[in-house]
Amino acid sequence: MNPQATLISTVSLLLGTTITISSNHWMMAWTGLEINTLAILPLISKPHHPRAIEASTKYFLVQATASTLLLFSSMTNAWLTGQWDITQLTHPLSCLLLTIAISMKLGLVPFHFWFPEVLQGSPLMTNLLLTTVMKLPPIALLFLTFPSLNPVLLTFMAIASAALGGWMGLNQTQTRKILAFSSISHLGWMTIILIYNPNLTLITFYLYALTTAAIFFTLSTINALKLSTMMTAWTKTPVLTTSLMLALLSLAGLPPLTGFLPKWAIIQELTKQELTPAATTITLLSLLGLFFYLRLAYCATITLPPNSMNYMKQWQTNKPVNTLTSIFTTLSITLLPLSPMILAAL
Repeated sequence: MNPQATLISTVSLLLGTTITISSNHWMMAWTGLEINTLAILPLISKPHHPRAIEASTKYFLVQATASTLLLFSSMTNAWLTGQWDITQLTHPLSCLLLTIAISMKLGLVPFHFWFPEVLQGSPLMTNLLLTTVMKLPPIALLFLTFPSLNPVLLTFMAIASAALGGWMGLNQTQTRKILAFSSISHLGWMTIILIYNPNLTLITFYLYALTTAAIFFTLSTINALKLSTMMTAWTKTPVLTTSLMLALLSLAGLPPLTGFLPKWAIIQELTKQELTPAATTITLLSLLGLFFYLRLAYCATITLPPNSMNYMKQWQTNKPVNTLTSIFTTLSITLLPLSPMILAAL
């Protein structure tokens, strides 16, 4: 891809995200979301492959539908209440339409159908943007409008997302689809706590984005798109593969890794709000995700490919590891001791 085109797309992504998260008027928020959508489309269709074109078409149609619903929601609220301010969304119909629109943009169940297919057809670095940067503006809108949203509906969608993300990830062999269902499952954790402690939703998103960035950078370095490719990575980059295993376990939420912190805090907060059944349900559903994270870690570090006479030897590679990969991996593994300071910020 042309460097100038890549630069324009990247700057437009930053601009669209900044406009949306800093605006207090619905039209400006909608404008930022549209800039984001148009900026990511060239990056999705960059490989010039039918699968990539299909992914970009699906992404465009879903995001255009979600943006239309969001605009309709804000216009309905302005028509009925006279308010264009994001925090003044009070009409029940507008709140319902906004919940549907944001759920489509994020990929929450039951509007998740597009997300795994788009990730499967996109390059790994574009997947990183789709699972982290592109989710920040919709989550910021949820953060601003949470007092008006329906807690029962959000809890239902959150538990359904955690369940479907865990079940659908069990039989996948493609790393991109596994991380797509992982993202859907984590969105369930972020959504269930939104009404009761929105700051905790943001912290969960930040730590999820940090860990996912480490995993995508590592997968890009070893070029692992399938589980069978990950099995051959150990012989080439053993240290990097070990750090990938730890990052995957952190994403699963195992102590003493960073990913344990948000799940622990969410369970604690749900229990304080006397929502013990919801906390128990979503905790049990996270065991499904733990299974496929362990499967990925097992394939990356414990399984070795068969060595037959006609098997081509995988040589050690001296490919330099990106500095960002090292930073993100270190942070995704070692931040748990800072949990008192992070939780104090709540």
